[in-house]
Amino acid sequence: MLLSVIILNYNVRYFLELCLISVQKAIEGIDAEIIVVDNNSVDDSCAVVLQRFPSVKLIQNKSNVGFPKGNNIGVDQASGEYVCILNPDTVVAEDTFLKILEFANQKDHLGIVGCKLIDGAGGFLPESKRGVPTPFVAFTKIAGLYKLFPKSKMLGKYYANHLQEEQTGKVDVLVGAFMLLKRKLYLELGGFDEACFMYSDDIDLSYMALKAGYNNFYFGATTVIHYKGESTHKDGLYMRRFSEAMHFFYKKHFSKAKSIFRIKECLFAVFMKIGVSVFTAYKTLQGNSLFQKTKKMISPKYILFTNDQSLLQKMERSLQKKVKFHDLKTEKMLLSSIVKEETNVEIILDNEFISFKDCIAIQESAKKEGFNQRITFKIKPKATDFLIGSNNSTSRGEVVKMT
Repeated sequence: MLLSVIILNYNVRYFLELCLISVQKAIEGIDAEIIVVDNNSVDDSCAVVLQRFPSVKLIQNKSNVGFPKGNNIGVDQASGEYVCILNPDTVVAEDTFLKILEFANQKDHLGIVGCKLIDGAGGFLPESKRGVPTPFVAFTKIAGLYKLFPKSKMLGKYYANHLQEEQTGKVDVLVGAFMLLKRKLYLELGGFDEACFMYSDDIDLSYMALKAGYNNFYFGATTVIHYKGESTHKDGLYMRRFSEAMHFFYKKHFSKAKSIFRIKECLFAVFMKIGVSVFTAYKTLQGNSLFQKTKKMISPKYILFTNDQSLLQKMERSLQKKVKFHDLKTEKMLLSSIVKEETNVEIILDNEFISFKDCIAIQESAKKEGFNQRITFKIKPKATDFLIGSNNSTSRGEVVKMT
């Protein structure tokens, strides 16, 4: 078997269903398997997998064993030459695995491969590619200096700014939402360290691959949606966990050089205190700005992209509002002509007639053309009765059940 896709789930039933639909489509023609490891979800995630996806191997843990152990359990049961660690709140394109496996097969001393990730509004997620978080590099991230000086190589190391979004090249660290590597290497590295704190497990595995002499790559030729708002809500708890994660990483990998390590720890503590102050001030201002924007986005205008006009009435009943029908049989998907001067528009993409690759491309184009401040998106997955999406990289995902 060539590929095993490992999806660790915890209480995200609708996102998991969307993810599995996209992955099943993406592995057509590939000798592959899907393994879902469920960390004792209390929703009906497992029932959905058993009923709708009988070919998927489901592992039901009796407790929430965490991200590292959950994925290790899945890889242990995998049969593929390659494994892909994939978050359940992702959507892959139909050719994602074909492209990335072709790339991987051409590389010697291959470590981990990641790809371009975007949020639910089409915005690029910079954590798709990262550098080793030394104390200073971690500070530039937490203080937001990489945003203030986007062209600075020194201040842009955390998010590997030496590579553009569409480029492909070597990087140090990939994100755990999408990691592809050979199963043999995963086992050689010992998998995810089960002692890891949140936010350091993917950094640790990436760094272990580098230390073992392998090359990690960011592959910018395919795009995956990552609805990540639920796991990245930025507050005091996030700050504490990020700090703990960095301390864990430094102690594990740099504690042997004790005198140097103590200096690094002192530097990190100072950088974190400064960073937290800057971060708090920035988030306060941003929060006020987001609040103002939110007030303007209360009641969007809906446009349904589909070939099925009978779906229109069902949408209007569910959303309790007039929905504009955009017939894909006769009309092109040109956002500029659809949106015009209108603001606050939500576009619903019917996956029955629009591929996941096109859904992703439409959302990316909205960002590139500057429409993402006025347009939000939801996908109606094929053969489902719900809409799903997320308006940006910090808001929690939204599910609308259809009646």
